[in-house]
Amino acid sequence: MPRAADVAYEVLRQLILTGDAGAGDRLGEADMAELLGLSRTPVREALQRLDADGLVELLPNRGARVVSWTPGDLEEIFELRGQLEPYGAARAARRGLSPEVLAELDGLCEQMEKSAADRDFPRLAELNSQLHGAVIAGSGNGRLADLVKTVIHVPIVTGTFARYDAVSLRRSMGHHRELVAALRARDPVWAEAVMCSHIRAAADFLIEQICQEETAKGRR
Repeated sequence: MPRAADVAYEVLRQLILTGDAGAGDRLGEADMAELLGLSRTPVREALQRLDADGLVELLPNRGARVVSWTPGDLEEIFELRGQLEPYGAARAARRGLSPEVLAELDGLCEQMEKSAADRDFPRLAELNSQLHGAVIAGSGNGRLADLVKTVIHVPIVTGTFARYDAVSLRRSMGHHRELVAALRARDPVWAEAVMCSHIRAAADFLIEQICQEETAKGRR
């Protein structure tokens, strides 16, 4: 039987990843305990774990709230990704990936396209992380993998997919297919260029959306 804290963690995590608990929403221990039918102790432990995951921030004497990012924060995050991940993709292409890894990447692309069609954005974000992680792992640079983990935030990825229209989703899925093709061809210049385009497209789209949302809030 799952521990109460594990149950609380999974439920609250899904609320955040699905967007039911949006950026900046407060997650009070008492309110969450009542919602989940649990005591405050397992909820407190779950919130601490979510804080460690980077999904919530704990506020002194004020409980927790879902993390939020300003356009400036997003620029910094995507700027770092735009430096690290294209380098990793080029290095992976140069080293060459095994047929097994390339087949795994093909499978991830197929699953992502299905999740995109179903608009299952938490699952899509999870698969996206697996694909990007496999490419970075293929670079053979363990320090790079550690650096990338510090700048990829699951809620940002999920939120980006959730905001995409059909055209943007197709473009993103197409980037993944082209990236795998570049890796299969062992072409580092191509792989680097595709990853650059992929990250920049996501950054431009998300930052524009956040700016529009902040402008709309200011008019209320």
